Order: sequence, then structure tokens, then C-alpha cells
Amino acid sequence: MSSIADLPFSSLRKGDARAKAGADSAALRSGWSRAMPSPNAALMRASFSVIAALVDMAVILATAIACETLYHYFAYGYDGSTLPNLRLCMFAAILFVLSNVMRHEYAIKNYLTLEGHGWRGAVLWSVAFVCALTFGFLAKATEESSRGAFVLFYATGFLSVYAARAALVGVVRRSAERGGASARRVFLVGFESDIDEFTRRYQPWESGMNIVAAVALRDRADAMQDDLALAQASARMLLPDDVFILAPWSRTDVIDDCVAAFLRVPASIHLGPERVLDRFADAHINKIGSIASLNLSGRRHESLEIIAKRLFDIVLAAAGLIALSPLLLAVAAAIKLDSKGPALFFQRRHGFNREPFRIAKFRSMTTMEDGREITQATAGDKRVTRVGRFIRRYNIDELPQLINVLRGEMSLVGPRPHALAHDQIFERKIALYARRHNVKPGITGWAQVNGLRGEIDSPEKIRLRVEHDLYYIDHWSLPLDVWIIFMTIFSRKAYRNAL
Repeated sequence: MSSIADLPFSSLRKGDARAKAGADSAALRSGWSRAMPSPNAALMRASFSVIAALVDMAVILATAIACETLYHYFAYGYDGSTLPNLRLCMFAAILFVLSNVMRHEYAIKNYLTLEGHGWRGAVLWSVAFVCALTFGFLAKATEESSRGAFVLFYATGFLSVYAARAALVGVVRRSAERGGASARRVFLVGFESDIDEFTRRYQPWESGMNIVAAVALRDRADAMQDDLALAQASARMLLPDDVFILAPWSRTDVIDDCVAAFLRVPASIHLGPERVLDRFADAHINKIGSIASLNLSGRRHESLEIIAKRLFDIVLAAAGLIALSPLLLAVAAAIKLDSKGPALFFQRRHGFNREPFRIAKFRSMTTMEDGREITQATAGDKRVTRVGRFIRRYNIDELPQLINVLRGEMSLVGPRPHALAHDQIFERKIALYARRHNVKPGITGWAQVNGLRGEIDSPEKIRLRVEHDLYYIDHWSLPLDVWIIFMTIFSRKAYRNAL
């Protein structure tokens, strides 16, 4: 058996490996050092789960006391009784924490990123609140409790929990970057070049992985079986949580032999990532009946989700047009008085499934280009009118697209559509750019509220926009749409880089 640094048991030292990330295989191997696995790893992970649960409980109870105190101070001048409410709050807190425990939400691996804590936590919090209300009604405890204080507790309780979890995630991530947080104990097995590439490309310690050993296989049938037998024996002693098989997917013979060897080890077996997966952030195994497949490009939205999003668009777009009609008329009149030409400007764009449509905008420039070559507006562009500069600064020029939303050509939230000429350029240069057309384009989007708007004068800018658009497509939900609309109106980032 050939092991990294010729050691039977080895773990990756983050500092050395990162410093030698650009070096050759021999240099990378020097970043491995002898280290027996910590026998307290499982205890440490269990301790973290207990601490995370206690943090949630403490934050919820502190919020309950604060809500009770403030509400009764302003409503009753401290004359109100807080005990019945605190009992209901305590009951809701216990239900919430127990629900998270049952769903394994307090595992340290879930605290390496904040993603998911908002939506999953909000659902569990709402369920706990409803259950507490039901219990209070059946136990006749709500008669003496303050409904106003309890509603205030519901509104602020989860916000406090989310803030506490965000702080805890920050602590765990900083610890992981230093190699301190160990969510999983991992055993690597495969060809030496693939192990080197895996550690160099993914730096697994930053994802909370503690690599307890790495075994390099020799690419000869007789030697490989000996290597696998010894690797299996090592894994039995080390008891890792996960075994990663690092070999090209085309080498099915090697993968089959590795799987057969490590099925005898009480650990989860993973097939290491191929480079193609780097292009698909949300790739996952999907099963339809008895057929399993690797789903690369995310799931299609269900019919009910499509209907819900369409109803959301229609209601808000119609309400927006009615409420903003005085502003729209005033802007149209200002444009006509400021410069020659129509108040509205129509330009061809690609929509869902690359279907062309004509997008409506308030005219903000002296030109109305819509051909094969379109010059983007730049900072200080003389073609931008005085009124145009103001309405572009505050996103007012996009408001006529509410008509496109009602027509079904656009959505309130989605990837911003580019001119046809720019689409053709970007599709040739940016991988996965065309996936933006798998949903309806939007008046605003995840990229825009993160400050990614305005002139595209570098490949990095369009790459970042596409990454944000694809994140939105793969993680869409109605709460996310509501949050993006809120950010579009109130966030400073949404107005950044306006031209």
C-alpha cells in the first residue's frame, strides 16, 4: 500500500497544504503529517449540538422576557401579569428545540453555512407557535395571557434565533478555515493524482472535514487488491464517518473494487466529484421510480409553485400599476418635456425558453438602439438625458415592465434580461449563461439587489451576475421573491452602479 508521505495514518495539515497548493505532487505530500485521530471527535460534535440547542433556548427565553417586559410597560405600566405568557413561550421554545433535535438541525455540518436556517427554521418556529396556542386554548391558559405580547414574541423570537445562528455560523466557519471545526471524519482512497487534486481544489478542511487518512492505490490489478485490503483494515481501526473514493468515473473497475472493499466498513461511501460537477452547484441524485440519475441542472418547478408565482406577480403588478399611476404619468410628462421622442421605449429581449418579446421602459436616452450592435450606457454617457439620469438612478425607468408582467412575458423577480445582441456575446463566453432563460426574466433579481447592475466592462462582472442568477433559479421560493422585492426598495446595494 502506498500512502501519502508513506505513513500508515495521516491527516492533512491545512496551513502546509494551502501554502503548497500550487506545487507538484511531491511538495503536496510534504504537507501531510502523522496524527492519530482524536478519540473525542464524536463527543466534540455532540457537545456542539448541545451548545447550539442551548443557545436557541436561551435566546428564545430572553426574547420572551424582553417582549413581556416591554409590552406590559407600554400597555399596562407593569400592572400586567406575565406568568401565563411566559409559560406559553416556554412551551413554544421547548417544542421548537425538540423539533430541531429530531431533524438533526444542530449538527455542526449545518453551521458551516447560514443557508437553509431561515426557511427551515421559520417553518419549525411557526409550527411550534401554533402548537403552543392550541395547547394554551385547550388548557384554558390563553384567557389570562396577553395576546399582544405573544404575537410580539412570535414576530421577534425567530429573528433573534436567526441572528444568534448567524453569529454561531460565523464562529464555526472561522474555526473551519483554521482547521479547527470537524463536522466529519473523512477517509480518502484513490489514485494519488486524484487525491492531490481533490485536496488542492476543494480544500476540504474549510467544509469541516477532518481527513484522518489518505491511501493512494497502485494502478495494477494485483497490487490494488493488496492496497484495498490494507486500506479496509486501516478504516476499520480509524472508524471514519465517510469514505471518499477518488478515481475517474470512467474507471468503473476501480470504483467497483473500492465499493466492495468499504461496504464492510461502518461508514458512508461517497464517489468523489468529477470536474464537470464544478459547473453545477446544485447537482444531486434523483430517483423516478426505480431509475436513478444524476440531476445536474436543478429541479423543475411544480405546477402549484408556478401558479403561486404567477398569482403573486399578477396581484402585485396590478396593485403597483394602480398605486403608481400618478408617478408614471408624471415621469412620462417629464420625459416628453425634457427631450424629443416617445416617453416609452421598447426593445427586443429573450424571455422564458428564449422566446422573444418587447420589453417596455421609460426612455432615458436620446437614442433607442435595437439592432445587432447595441452600445451599453457608461458612466457620464452623453446620450443619457437629464430626466433619464434621475429615473435610472432610482430604477424608475423599469416600472413600465409591470405591463410585461401582466402580459405574462416577465416576472416581478428573475434574471434581468439583456439585449439580444448582448445575449449572443455572453452565451459564447460564459458557461451556463443560457440557463437564465429557464425561468421568466424579472424586473429585479438577486444579482441586482447585490449591487451587480450597470455597465458590464469585464468578464468578472458578467460571471458574477450569472452566478447570482443561477443561485436564484436553483433556490427559488416565494419568501425569497418577497425578500428581493423588499431589498430592491430599501437596500442601498440595489441602487449601486446605476448609470
